[in-house]
Amino acid sequence: MKRLLIVHHSASGGATRMREAVLEGVRLGDAVEVCALGAREAGPKDVLAAHGIILGTPENFGYMSGMLKDFLERIYHPCVEQTQGLPWALFVRAGNDGRGAVDSVKRIVTGLRWREVAPPVVARGELDEPVLLACRELGETLATGVAAGIF
Repeated sequence: MKRLLIVHHSASGGATRMREAVLEGVRLGDAVEVCALGAREAGPKDVLAAHGIILGTPENFGYMSGMLKDFLERIYHPCVEQTQGLPWALFVRAGNDGRGAVDSVKRIVTGLRWREVAPPVVARGELDEPVLLACRELGETLATGVAAGIF
C-alpha cells in the first residue's frame, strides 16, 4: 500500500483543525496508508518512505512556521536526490494573506524538485465549513492520486 505523509505545525490550533479535515479526506477512500506527524517529529526516514506529502503551517510573520522550516532544513540534504518528483500539496492557516507562507514553502520545495499536484488551501479569517471542505478535498485528492499512481 502506498503511503501519504502529512507534516504540519500549529501553535494556536488552527492548522491542527485544518490537518484533521485533510485526514478526513485522506481516509474517505481508505486507499493509502497515512502517517500524520508534527514538524518536530518528522524526519528524513518519513519522507523517504512516502509516496506523497502534504505540508501544513500557520503563517508566522509573513512566513511559514519556524518548525516547518526546521523540518525542511533537516530533510533537505538527505532527501534531495531520492525524492525528486514527490507529489506534494500545502495548507496554510493565514494570519494575513498567506502569500508569504506559501512562497517560502514553495522556494524550498522547488529546490527539492517535488511536484506540486494541487493548489494550496489558504485559510484567511474564520475556519468555516468551506475552508474545512477544501482541506478534506485536498486530502482526498492527494490520497486518490497517489493510490492510483496518477501523481
